[in-house]
Amino acid sequence: MIVLKSLGNDRYDGLEAASAIARQIGWGAADILQSFYTGIDASQLNIRDKRGEPVTAADIAVNNYIVAKLQENFGSEDIGYLTEETYKPPVGTTKAEALPESWVWIIDPLDGTRDFIERTGEFSVHIALTYHGSPVLTVVTYPEVQKSYWAIKGGGSFVETRDGKSQKLQVSERDRWQDLSLVVSRTHRDERFNLLLQQLPAQNKLYVGSVGCKIAAIVEQQADIYISLSGKSAAKDWDMAAPELILTEAGGQFTYLDGTPLKYNRGDVHQWGCLIASNGICHSALLAEVKKILDEIDGKVG
Repeated sequence: MIVLKSLGNDRYDGLEAASAIARQIGWGAADILQSFYTGIDASQLNIRDKRGEPVTAADIAVNNYIVAKLQENFGSEDIGYLTEETYKPPVGTTKAEALPESWVWIIDPLDGTRDFIERTGEFSVHIALTYHGSPVLTVVTYPEVQKSYWAIKGGGSFVETRDGKSQKLQVSERDRWQDLSLVVSRTHRDERFNLLLQQLPAQNKLYVGSVGCKIAAIVEQQADIYISLSGKSAAKDWDMAAPELILTEAGGQFTYLDGTPLKYNRGDVHQWGCLIASNGICHSALLAEVKKILDEIDGKVG
């Protein structure tokens, strides 16, 4: 079993070994997804609705594989597991409670299920290890391009190809509004978000599905900005935890609109409000501009 231990000051024992295992698991999960993606048509995916989002046989199979492999290497004692497919929301007036463990694996076996079903190729596997609600080790595997993005807190961000070779990642240095590109979804945009996009000075857009694939576009310098704005629904912990560390370790920033860092395993798994990811150079100006535009859209004065 891999033993994880905090040494203080953002230093941890066991992360290098844990990262190697998580990357192997990510590749194994990618293989399972690809077997569904290329070998089974949509009618065989057993698509059903789960809290307003589709879930398929591929989601379930990959979730079971990842959890089993992680538990095989890390056990269940003092380790929590928060996954999209096993999370059960509270019923009635019961308040959601955070998992009690300091170390929690946060997993999305298939981020971009709609893209998976619609065959855009823009889906990914998210595996994140958090300590007291902050990511310290993450993996985003992008099956269709055969790349795995990974990061360790304080150790940089990398992209790994199937032959095991890794290359360090660094976000762009673009800082002029006219040069900046936003990576956005083709769907999941309500009127308020569309108004925000229309009024932002940065008008270049790249359309990508999964959040993991969006952040991959930023760390590959294909884009510079990603914005998540909740409406009736919101992104969840498992959407953001893995991509966040990959971006920040590549030099970018990922915060709430007020500039505070994202936190996970707080009980409510929803990431409500406005979340902004960027190459970091433009982040402060971007936060101010988005706040000004949203205030105008919402009719706030002063």
